[in-house]
Amino acid sequence: MAATPDQPATTMPRRKAGRHRGEGQWAVGHHTPLNGNEQFKKDDDGLNVRTRIETIYAKHGFDSIDPNDLRGRMRWWGLYTQRKPGIDGGKTAILEPEELDDRYFMLRVRIDGGRLTTAQLRVIGEISQEYARGTADITDRQNVQLHWIRIEDVPAIWEKLEAVGLSTTEACGDCPRVIIGSPVAGIADDEIIDGTPAVDEIHDRYIGNKEFSNLPRKFKTAISGSPVQDVVHEINDIAFVGVVHPEHGPGFDVWVGGGLSTNPRLAERLGAWVPLDEVADVWAGVVGIFRDYGYRRLRNRARLKFLMADWGPARFRQVLEDEYLKRPLIDGPAPEQPSSRWRDHVGVHRQRDGRFYVGFAPRVGRVDGSTLAKIADLAAAHGSDRLRTTVEQKMLVLDVAEDRVDSLVAGLEALDFQVKPSPFRRGTMACTGIEFCKLAIVETKARGASLIDELERRLPDFDEPLTININGCPNACARIQTSDIGLKGQLVLDADGNQVEGYQVHLGGALGLEAGFGRKVRGLKVTSDELPDYVERVLVRFREEREEGERFAAWAARASAESLS
Repeated sequence: MAATPDQPATTMPRRKAGRHRGEGQWAVGHHTPLNGNEQFKKDDDGLNVRTRIETIYAKHGFDSIDPNDLRGRMRWWGLYTQRKPGIDGGKTAILEPEELDDRYFMLRVRIDGGRLTTAQLRVIGEISQEYARGTADITDRQNVQLHWIRIEDVPAIWEKLEAVGLSTTEACGDCPRVIIGSPVAGIADDEIIDGTPAVDEIHDRYIGNKEFSNLPRKFKTAISGSPVQDVVHEINDIAFVGVVHPEHGPGFDVWVGGGLSTNPRLAERLGAWVPLDEVADVWAGVVGIFRDYGYRRLRNRARLKFLMADWGPARFRQVLEDEYLKRPLIDGPAPEQPSSRWRDHVGVHRQRDGRFYVGFAPRVGRVDGSTLAKIADLAAAHGSDRLRTTVEQKMLVLDVAEDRVDSLVAGLEALDFQVKPSPFRRGTMACTGIEFCKLAIVETKARGASLIDELERRLPDFDEPLTININGCPNACARIQTSDIGLKGQLVLDADGNQVEGYQVHLGGALGLEAGFGRKVRGLKVTSDELPDYVERVLVRFREEREEGERFAAWAARASAESLS
């Protein structure tokens, strides 16, 4: 998608080589910590905090927690303090961390590849009900997040999770986060290659391993052999995308350096084809480059995308081959265009073994512990032991016999999970928002759910694929820059000059076909209360002005500012 005067380019400009000498790169001899985060990581590895949680903090309570553990190392075990209730968004950037901290935690359950058994989902639901006041959110990285967790209960929660093969290890922190994977890996009839063995090998070899437990910032991984390209590979630090090499057969194309937040950047291809059994080695080489050459001086320049912007893919590949793999990589082809405009696998689909998987849509990822347990029971009652989460905040039940599909669909819909959702239910996602997040400025989950209801009522015949992503702050956890309509939370002025919750609007972002970032029209902001009116107005204009077969993102890129306001 071409950039326009009020639309950012899709990549950062290259910088002159050598500009960032002294940026805290270990590989060039800069080992002195340059900020507080680097200091506490040097003082003690984040993985070591588990022992203190189990032997000290869980026994003596919240007040016994060391501040560097509380707001730093505990993230390595999936724990963030959540936002103290009653603090409005205008104070997010003003108050000190200890003033924003509640005495409760968000706990992120790591679900690599989005893979769950019915027993695992049932345990998450039970933990939610017993320890988390019933809360549970499906994230856009296939995890489940719980809230209201007391430090005293964390060891018991770990024991229950680990008894069924789950963990919170490195679910947060400056380390390799969850490995997202195709939710239909190994079962889809059209799959290019099953990436599951690579997900497992990376997890088993490196997650919880101190070789990579001190990175400059978080590191995000995606692996999928689906032609749907269902793991948002364009915005991960590293992604392996299924392709067929004309000589070597099915394998993976390697992408590096993607990420969003306040400096969004699309990943770039290294031009290398990697067979399945070499994915883990290549992954480790890229993470090693990030560990050793990544910028540690400033937190806001410490993601891998900044190094890739400075080096470019040719130099990055050369360093990977020469210094880490000690061998050349095979040149390979680029992926085909995605085979579907929807990448979430919602609906009823035949598996390669003749059975079916059923994908369904919660509202903006918000569920609860009791309902998770009911989903597990429903799946088991219909002969399934396997479920999946997706990067679109959706869920799948696998391995359903054809004669049980209709009954399962009816059971899901009785729980308010739609298998044939409207484009608004299907395409709207939201981050955690001000309800629990200390970085948020506005509310998101309830706003997204109410927006879905309003749009379904106002535009019942709208049938175009559409994504509406709602974020409570600039950090883009809900991928606002890459959605058709992206809403970045901020405080705005209403018609009477009062400061209220609202959103800066991004329009026409996309992943997959013509990937690019959304257009920001100068001065275009909308209050939370005005949001349904605004979205309805823009969608009506889209239908009036679009050309035959034109997608919303393409229309938004060429539409006048008046049409978008």
